[in-house]
Amino acid sequence: METIDPDFDKKLQTVIGKTEQYIAESVTAEGTGLAVRDAHAKGYGLVKGEIEILDRLPAEYAQGIYATPGRHGALVRFSNGSPHTGADARLGRAIGLALKVFDIDGPTLLEDEPDSGTFDYLLINAPVFFCNTVDHYLFIQELFLDAPKYFAEGAPGRHRFYREFVTGKGTLAQDEWAWEEFLAFLKVQQRAMVNVLLSTYWTMGAVRHGDYMAKVRLAPDPAFAAAVVHRSIDVTAAEEMFRPALIAELRDRPYAFDLQVQLCADLELMPVKDLTVEWPEQLSPFVTVAKLRFPQQDIFDEGTLMKMDALSFTPWRVPAAHAPLGEIMRARKDVYRHSSLQRHRLNGQERQERRSADEVLP
Repeated sequence: METIDPDFDKKLQTVIGKTEQYIAESVTAEGTGLAVRDAHAKGYGLVKGEIEILDRLPAEYAQGIYATPGRHGALVRFSNGSPHTGADARLGRAIGLALKVFDIDGPTLLEDEPDSGTFDYLLINAPVFFCNTVDHYLFIQELFLDAPKYFAEGAPGRHRFYREFVTGKGTLAQDEWAWEEFLAFLKVQQRAMVNVLLSTYWTMGAVRHGDYMAKVRLAPDPAFAAAVVHRSIDVTAAEEMFRPALIAELRDRPYAFDLQVQLCADLELMPVKDLTVEWPEQLSPFVTVAKLRFPQQDIFDEGTLMKMDALSFTPWRVPAAHAPLGEIMRARKDVYRHSSLQRHRLNGQERQERRSADEVLP
């Protein structure tokens, strides 16, 4: 499904080196006194929930873990996609949802923790992503890490950021300029500013779904979404807006998402290696295979934030039946591992997968 870059490993080591340098410098640069993630640095809240895998699914959807109906404990970390922390207004509109499901049978694809019994999905609030290859990762990573410097200059800085994105900071030939990636970036930046419970979240790339290939999303359950009171977010009103709105909703009422699978039906129109292409739902609809439910709960405790940031998420903490697909997903395996190892070491945090959601949030 993909063409392997012969220099992939060499380029990947460059990405890892830049990632580790940023994390080391973030201890002082980000003002928190802690090393932060090189993406999704600011968490909005850690939420305890339950995944119910539905019964009597059609055979093509009852694949991998979804072949066995049942209930599993879960944790969700809501976050901003930026590598920076600080006021919500300076961090952009990319919002992430990292889901961890417990009590999953079978070995994961992580060689150093095959028996964790956990399953991770990492999703964002857009059906497309703005990076396809490790070549693109090299310059996009630099741009995002330096984004505050560009945008602090106003219109000239924005224009320079956009130009350097399209041209790969001058490394790309004109007929290879990253127009599709740039347009995907603009789509992400146009997402509505709403309570994080009201967004739909997609896997950034395709994944195996047993004998099939698929994309996965979490979509708000319409009945629960209609009951949300704190809906729109005005980031100019206060430094913190997303987290208080999430806290207020879950303190007053439960919530639910539908976990849905879209099977690949046409590799030309639903490509695995081009993350800038939204897969047409008229070719293959999203089908609900599980429910993610949040009970009413209070997530205000500052100690919960520390527990949240001590967690590790990676799209490769899954069984082989749900393996990530494509070059960027493959790059994320080692980048995320090195990022997590360094962050935990610098922060003096234990890096260990928990066996249940109750171990993290009693």
